Amino acid sequence: MSVNLAPPPFQVGDYQIQRVMEMQLKFRKPTEMFPGADPDEIAELLPLITPWAFDAESGKTILAVQSYLVRTGRANILIDTCIGCGKTNERIPSWANRTDTCWLDRLAATGAGVEEIDYVFCTHLHADHSGWNTQLIDGRWVPTFPNAKYILAREEVEHAERTGLPQYPENVLPVIEAGQAVLVDADHALDDRIWLEPTPGHTPGHVAVHMETGADHAVMWGDLLHSPLQCFRPDWWFMIDTDPDEGIASRKRVLEAAAEHNHLVLSAHFPAPSVGRIKSDGAAYRWEYERLEGA
Repeated sequence: MSVNLAPPPFQVGDYQIQRVMEMQLKFRKPTEMFPGADPDEIAELLPLITPWAFDAESGKTILAVQSYLVRTGRANILIDTCIGCGKTNERIPSWANRTDTCWLDRLAATGAGVEEIDYVFCTHLHADHSGWNTQLIDGRWVPTFPNAKYILAREEVEHAERTGLPQYPENVLPVIEAGQAVLVDADHALDDRIWLEPTPGHTPGHVAVHMETGADHAVMWGDLLHSPLQCFRPDWWFMIDTDPDEGIASRKRVLEAAAEHNHLVLSAHFPAPSVGRIKSDGAAYRWEYERLEGA
């Protein structure tokens, strides 16, 4: 299945939104991703997400790694910054020492250069959501976006410092030292149209980013869900969630609100085109892709 790695922008009310893809890959087997799930239940649900989110030949789920560029007319906002290059993350060796700058090239192709980004939001600080916060120049890690304020949940940063998150010295500390980090509460509002919602569980300071423009409401939910399988079973926690029970509660709350209010969901990891709606399905939910021209 071909994937458009340079998808066109789409409108949400007055806002123009564009996905900036770094990669789409065959990730892991669902039984590895969701260790608390019943393998028989997984097998029963897999046909519902095949072939678009599950590769039957390899037995692995299909995940995207991407950012969202939001143009509000007042500011250019980047939500999450993918993996980056030259990192030394020992926990995920395949993501360390990457030299592929395709993500930077695709961001430039949107017409928004690194100098034109006003805000960077990180839903959390894992390696695939904070990597392009910085880049290595003349042997030093420096902020990639020289004019941006980096909006980071205070609890997330404190947890990263306290636990020695491997990517903290490369992805986060240089931004703080440059004076570009703005540490905020997990329910921080940029204004009355863009705000954060605390969605802890995957990490302690994990947030979703809400955008409301006129009658339209979009939410980028980061790693609240990693696969459409979790729409059917929100109680399936991801393998590295720091607090599975807290994550389940956050997931159920956001899914319920998205279904009730018909939010447009910007998923971090669902395969392209990655944008869709949540529909109630009995006691659970299901994912429906939004029709986006060119996606």
